[in-house]
Amino acid sequence: MSKFDSIDFFTDPSLIGDPYPYFEYLRSKGPVAREPRNGVIAVTGYDEAVAIYRDSETFSSCNSVIGPFHGLPVQSAGDDIRDLVSSYRSRLPMNEHMVTMDPPEHTNQRALLMHLLTPRRLRENEEFMWRLADRQLDEFIANGRCEFINDYSQPFAVQVIADLLGVPEEDHRLFRVRLGLNPPPGTIRQRDDERFSNLNSLAFLDSWFTAYIEDRRREPRNDVLTELALAKFPDGSTPDVVHVVRTATFLFAAGQETTARLLASALKILAERPDLQRTLRDNRTLMSNFIDETLRIESPVKTDCRLALRTTRVGGVEIPAGTTVMILNGAANRDPRRFENPAEFRIDRPNANEHIAFGRGAHACPGGPLARAEARVSLERILDRMRDIRLSEAEHGPAAARRFQYTPTYVLRGLAALHLEFTPIGGA
Repeated sequence: MSKFDSIDFFTDPSLIGDPYPYFEYLRSKGPVAREPRNGVIAVTGYDEAVAIYRDSETFSSCNSVIGPFHGLPVQSAGDDIRDLVSSYRSRLPMNEHMVTMDPPEHTNQRALLMHLLTPRRLRENEEFMWRLADRQLDEFIANGRCEFINDYSQPFAVQVIADLLGVPEEDHRLFRVRLGLNPPPGTIRQRDDERFSNLNSLAFLDSWFTAYIEDRRREPRNDVLTELALAKFPDGSTPDVVHVVRTATFLFAAGQETTARLLASALKILAERPDLQRTLRDNRTLMSNFIDETLRIESPVKTDCRLALRTTRVGGVEIPAGTTVMILNGAANRDPRRFENPAEFRIDRPNANEHIAFGRGAHACPGGPLARAEARVSLERILDRMRDIRLSEAEHGPAAARRFQYTPTYVLRGLAALHLEFTPIGGA
C-alpha cells in the first residue's frame, strides 16, 4: 500500500511543495486512472490529456476551476447530462467567465479577446516591454538583491497587460497600488486614490473597464480601448458592455498570474544553475527553448478540470457521464512516453515546445505568445544587467537544504517568494 493511497490531492498541504512524486504514483496506475479519494479521473498521460482537451463536445469546461466541487446533481443522471449542465450552468462559480464556457458561448467570448491579440498589437506591446523591463529593474538593481516576485515579475506582468489593454502609462502606478502589488518609489496622487477609495481590487478592475468601454462607445478614439469597445461577435452583433469588461478583466487576471509564475520559475532555475546562466549569455538563440523547457518542467497550471457530459472511454478507461476529469498538466508534461528523462531540465531538449502548459484545443491559452514574449524580454534584460544570480541562503537555505514556499492551491503551481542576490552589471 502506497503512502499516497490515503492522501487527498485537493486538500493535503504536503503536496504543495513537491507534487511530482504523487503524480508518478497516479501514473503508475495508468495514464488515465481514478484518484482514490474523490472519485475523480486523473489524467497523467500526454496523449490522453491532449485528446480530452480537444473534445469539448464530450468534456465540458464548466468545472474547470472548481473541479469536483461543482455541486451538480450528477449521481445516477444517466449516460448523457448535457441538458442537466445546461440547466444548472448559471449557478456554477465563475460561469460568467470565458474559462468555464463551452462553444458556442466560448467561441464568441474568445473572438472578443482575439481583437486584442493581433500581431500588430503584440509588436507594439513588446516595444513597451523593453522600456518597462529596464524601468522595473531600475527600482532595485543597485541593491544587489530582491524578492523577485514582488519586485519584478508581478508588477511587470500587470503593467504589460495594462499596456495591451490600452491603459495609459501614467495610470500604471494606480494599477499596481489598487491590485496590492509592491508600489514603485513615490506615492500615488491622492486624487487618483480617492476615485477608487471604496473599491476592492477586483471591483476596481470591473469599474475601471466599464467606465472606459462606455466612454469609448460614446466617443470613439484612435486607441486600443476603442478597438475593444467596438469589437463584434463573429455573427456581427455588438456584445453588451459587461461581456467586453469580462474579457478585459479575464485577460488581466489570467495573463499576469501565468507570466509571473513562469518568470519566477525561470529565475529559480537560473539561480540554481550557473552553467545555464553562462550558456544563455553566450548563446541567446537558446532562450526560446529555455522558456519552453521551463514551462514543461514547472507548468504554471497544475490541474485543469473537465466534466464528462456523456459516458465515454479514454485510454481504455470508461468515464461515466458526470465524472470530473482532472488533467494534470504538470504530470503530462513529464510523461516519459513523450519526453525522454522527463524530470531532467534540458535546455536543448528537441521537443520542449510540445508541452501543454498552455493547454490544447478550444481553451488553449490565447496569451501563450504574450507570456513567451514577456519571459524573453525579461530574461534578456536581466542577463544584460545582472551577473552571478544566486539564491539567498538566508531566505532559502544552503544548496544542500533549500526551502521554498509555494502558493497553496491545487489549481496553480507557483512560488510564493523568490529571494535573489546578484551583482549589478551597470545601467541600461
